[in-house]
Amino acid sequence: MNITHSKKKTIMSYIVITFGIFLYTFGWSAFLIPSQIIGGGVSGMSSIIFFISGESIPVGITNLVINAILFLIALKLLGAKFGLNTIYGILVSSGFFILLQQGIEIQNLLDITKFDPFMCAIIGGGLAGAGIGLAFTMGGNSGGTDIVALIINKYYNISPGKVIMYLDIVIIGCSFFVSHEIENVVYGYVQMAVMTYALDLVIDGSKQSYQIMVFSQFTKDIADRIGNEVGRGVTLLNGWGWFSKSDQKVLLVIARKVDKQLIMEIIQNTDPKAFISVAKVQGVYGKNFEKLKL
Repeated sequence: MNITHSKKKTIMSYIVITFGIFLYTFGWSAFLIPSQIIGGGVSGMSSIIFFISGESIPVGITNLVINAILFLIALKLLGAKFGLNTIYGILVSSGFFILLQQGIEIQNLLDITKFDPFMCAIIGGGLAGAGIGLAFTMGGNSGGTDIVALIINKYYNISPGKVIMYLDIVIIGCSFFVSHEIENVVYGYVQMAVMTYALDLVIDGSKQSYQIMVFSQFTKDIADRIGNEVGRGVTLLNGWGWFSKSDQKVLLVIARKVDKQLIMEIIQNTDPKAFISVAKVQGVYGKNFEKLKL
């Protein structure tokens, strides 16, 4: 049975999305919820209901119900902006919550008493952030407060990022009425910070690009090797060396993080005396890089 390249790519993206959502739910189910640390988002709201109900209403069920309601409201107000990935993310995240908590009872399999609540907030937030970051890189998501953010953004000039942050702050603050301990609220904000950092790290890490400028007497040789061995385009700039009072050719290369080390080795091997400037760039759009979305 032959599978086309596009089908293989789609299958692989859903595998990564599924694994990312699993990490996300694992961080919550194994570390955050057993420690009564409530983070933001719909998962945080579901955790609050879970504790208020005396742990009788599973997080997975509440997660599914809240997300389904938000999804239907968004369809009515925003139109069909949410595709299969959103529906898939909502169903898979709810399913994993039920599997981990009620199915295999992960909270009983792992002895988190070895960790204090602060460490649980760090580990759980890190796993959740890395997991949802992986899902985001493949176009997936788990629904949640980002749907609310898009709805509010339609009617008010408030960025979705700020809406999500404000919602998370309120949701975590409400955890005080569950535990009646200010420490758990603080741990919730620690979890939010760690999760945000891990999420950004995964997303930026997968898309990080560098601008490399090379000042050398062997620009042609370096450019040929970068083009042939790395497959990256090179731009040759005409410059003027103020100190030497002579013409200077400058190579400009925009490359992915994974290509950076090989490019540096090529420059070093070709001209050990080359002057090199390396800078991270915030975004690169165009051929072989990101697609510009307005």
